[in-house]
Amino acid sequence: MTRSTESWASSEATRASMRSNKGRDTKPELALRRAVHALGLRYRVSYRPLKAIRRTADLVFTRAKVAVFMDGCFWHGCPQHHTVAVTNAGFWAEKVRRTRERDAETDRLLAEAGWRVVRVWEHEDPVQAARRVETMVRPYAADALHK
Repeated sequence: MTRSTESWASSEATRASMRSNKGRDTKPELALRRAVHALGLRYRVSYRPLKAIRRTADLVFTRAKVAVFMDGCFWHGCPQHHTVAVTNAGFWAEKVRRTRERDAETDRLLAEAGWRVVRVWEHEDPVQAARRVETMVRPYAADALHK
Protein backbone atom coordinates (compact mmCIF):
# COMPACT_ATOMS: atom_id res chain seq x y z
CA MET A 1 0.00 0.00 0.00
CA THR A 2 1.46 3.37 -0.96
CA ARG A 3 0.95 6.44 1.09
CA SER A 4 -0.03 9.73 -0.50
CA THR A 5 2.54 12.48 -0.10
CA GLU A 6 -0.08 15.17 -0.54
CA SER A 7 -0.70 17.07 2.69
CA TRP A 8 -3.66 18.98 4.06
CA ALA A 9 -1.27 21.69 5.33
CA SER A 10 -0.97 24.95 3.42
CA SER A 11 2.83 24.87 3.68
CA GLU A 12 5.62 22.64 4.92
CA ALA A 13 6.15 25.01 7.87
CA THR A 14 2.47 24.73 8.83
CA ARG A 15 2.65 20.97 8.58
CA ALA A 16 5.72 20.85 10.83
CA SER A 17 4.03 23.16 13.34
CA MET A 18 0.82 21.11 13.47
CA ARG A 19 2.71 17.81 13.78
CA SER A 20 4.61 19.16 16.77
CA ASN A 21 1.41 19.87 18.73
CA LYS A 22 1.24 17.63 21.77
CA GLY A 23 -1.66 15.28 22.31
CA ARG A 24 -1.13 15.15 26.08
CA ASP A 25 0.92 16.76 28.83
CA THR A 26 0.25 20.27 27.56
CA LYS A 27 0.90 23.19 29.93
CA PRO A 28 -2.82 23.73 30.70
CA GLU A 29 -3.30 19.99 31.28
CA LEU A 30 -0.30 19.76 33.60
CA ALA A 31 -1.53 22.80 35.54
CA LEU A 32 -4.95 21.18 35.97
CA ARG A 33 -3.40 17.89 37.06
CA ARG A 34 -1.24 19.66 39.66
CA ALA A 35 -4.28 21.55 40.99
CA VAL A 36 -6.43 18.39 41.18
CA HIS A 37 -3.60 16.46 42.85
CA ALA A 38 -3.15 19.27 45.40
CA LEU A 39 -6.79 18.71 46.43
CA GLY A 40 -5.87 15.15 47.35
CA LEU A 41 -7.60 13.54 44.39
CA ARG A 42 -5.96 10.71 42.48
CA TYR A 43 -6.75 9.89 38.88
CA ARG A 44 -5.68 8.07 35.74
CA VAL A 45 -4.04 10.11 32.97
CA SER A 46 -4.91 9.82 29.29
CA TYR A 47 -7.30 6.92 29.86
CA ARG A 48 -10.24 5.52 27.93
CA PRO A 49 -13.28 5.47 30.25
CA LEU A 50 -15.16 3.15 27.90
CA LYS A 51 -13.03 0.53 26.21
CA ALA A 52 -15.61 0.09 23.44
CA ILE A 53 -15.09 3.61 22.07
CA ARG A 54 -11.84 5.24 21.02
CA ARG A 55 -12.09 8.36 23.17
CA THR A 56 -9.41 9.23 25.69
CA ALA A 57 -10.07 11.56 28.61
CA ASP A 58 -7.27 13.65 30.07
CA LEU A 59 -8.11 12.71 33.67
CA VAL A 60 -10.30 9.80 34.72
CA PHE A 61 -11.69 8.96 38.15
CA THR A 62 -12.76 5.36 37.64
CA ARG A 63 -14.57 4.79 40.97
CA ALA A 64 -16.47 8.06 40.75
CA LYS A 65 -17.05 7.55 37.00
CA VAL A 66 -15.91 11.07 36.13
CA ALA A 67 -14.05 11.86 32.90
CA VAL A 68 -12.29 15.21 32.53
CA PHE A 69 -11.40 16.66 29.13
CA MET A 70 -9.07 19.64 28.67
CA ASP A 71 -10.26 21.33 25.48
CA GLY A 72 -8.03 23.66 23.48
CA CYS A 73 -9.62 26.93 22.45
CA PHE A 74 -8.69 26.64 18.77
CA TRP A 75 -9.26 22.91 18.29
CA HIS A 76 -12.60 22.73 20.12
CA GLY A 77 -14.02 26.10 19.04
CA CYS A 78 -14.05 28.06 22.31
CA PRO A 79 -16.83 30.68 22.15
CA GLN A 80 -14.50 33.25 23.78
CA HIS A 81 -11.12 32.62 22.18
CA HIS A 82 -11.55 30.62 18.98
CA THR A 83 -9.97 32.37 16.04
CA VAL A 84 -10.91 31.72 12.44
CA ALA A 85 -8.01 30.44 10.39
CA VAL A 86 -6.95 32.74 7.56
CA THR A 87 -5.26 30.06 5.46
CA ASN A 88 -7.29 27.00 4.57
CA ALA A 89 -10.29 28.50 6.39
CA GLY A 90 -12.79 25.98 5.04
CA PHE A 91 -10.67 23.01 6.10
CA TRP A 92 -10.19 24.31 9.65
CA ALA A 93 -13.84 25.36 10.06
CA GLU A 94 -14.92 21.83 9.11
CA LYS A 95 -12.30 20.28 11.40
CA VAL A 96 -13.53 22.32 14.40
CA ARG A 97 -17.16 21.53 13.52
CA ARG A 98 -16.37 17.78 13.49
CA THR A 99 -14.45 18.08 16.76
CA ARG A 100 -17.42 19.76 18.44
CA GLU A 101 -19.71 17.07 17.05
CA ARG A 102 -17.40 14.32 18.36
CA ASP A 103 -17.21 16.03 21.78
CA ALA A 104 -21.02 16.08 22.01
CA GLU A 105 -21.19 12.42 20.98
CA THR A 106 -18.53 11.52 23.56
CA ASP A 107 -20.45 13.33 26.30
CA ARG A 108 -23.65 11.51 25.30
CA LEU A 109 -22.03 8.06 25.15
CA LEU A 110 -20.38 8.51 28.52
CA ALA A 111 -23.60 9.81 30.10
CA GLU A 112 -25.51 6.82 28.73
CA ALA A 113 -22.93 4.57 30.40
CA GLY A 114 -23.36 6.34 33.75
CA TRP A 115 -20.32 8.62 33.56
CA ARG A 116 -20.21 12.33 34.33
CA VAL A 117 -18.13 14.54 32.06
CA VAL A 118 -16.25 17.70 33.00
CA ARG A 119 -15.00 19.86 30.13
CA VAL A 120 -12.35 22.44 30.92
CA TRP A 121 -11.22 25.10 28.46
CA GLU A 122 -7.47 25.61 28.27
CA HIS A 123 -7.88 29.28 29.28
CA GLU A 124 -9.71 28.47 32.53
CA ASP A 125 -7.99 28.99 35.85
CA PRO A 126 -6.68 25.53 36.80
CA VAL A 127 -7.47 25.95 40.51
CA GLN A 128 -11.10 26.86 39.81
CA ALA A 129 -11.40 24.04 37.28
CA ALA A 130 -9.91 21.61 39.84
CA ARG A 131 -12.57 22.68 42.35
CA ARG A 132 -15.25 21.96 39.73
CA VAL A 133 -13.75 18.51 39.23
CA GLU A 134 -13.64 18.00 42.99
CA THR A 135 -17.38 18.73 43.34
CA MET A 136 -18.07 15.96 40.83
CA VAL A 137 -15.64 13.43 42.34
CA ARG A 138 -15.76 13.88 46.13
CA PRO A 139 -19.30 12.66 46.85
CA TYR A 140 -18.71 9.47 44.87
CA ALA A 141 -15.17 8.90 46.13
CA ALA A 142 -16.46 9.04 49.72
CA ASP A 143 -19.25 6.57 48.86
CA ALA A 144 -16.74 4.15 47.35
CA LEU A 145 -14.65 4.25 50.53
CA HIS A 146 -17.64 3.38 52.73
CA LYS A 147 -18.82 0.36 50.73
